[in-house]
Amino acid sequence: MLILSRKKNQAIHIGDNVVITILDVAGDNVKIGIEAPKNIQVYRSEVFKAIEEENKKAALAKAATEDLAKLLEDFSS
Repeated sequence: MLILSRKKNQAIHIGDNVVITILDVAGDNVKIGIEAPKNIQVYRSEVFKAIEEENKKAALAKAATEDLAKLLEDFSS
């Protein structure tokens, strides 16, 4: 992990096309702005984790559906 100190209105560049700018600092809260191309998805950590969990559930449901379809196919034969 890279740890940097930045002040209000200072920025961090990631690669050629992502810029993170410190917009405001108030107590324990820091507001940041993120400039990135539309093809780069930017999520808060808790949202990203929720998406991962839903994707895992969907994959398991798909596998269960495929297993059920095979069982029904085998039963029909």
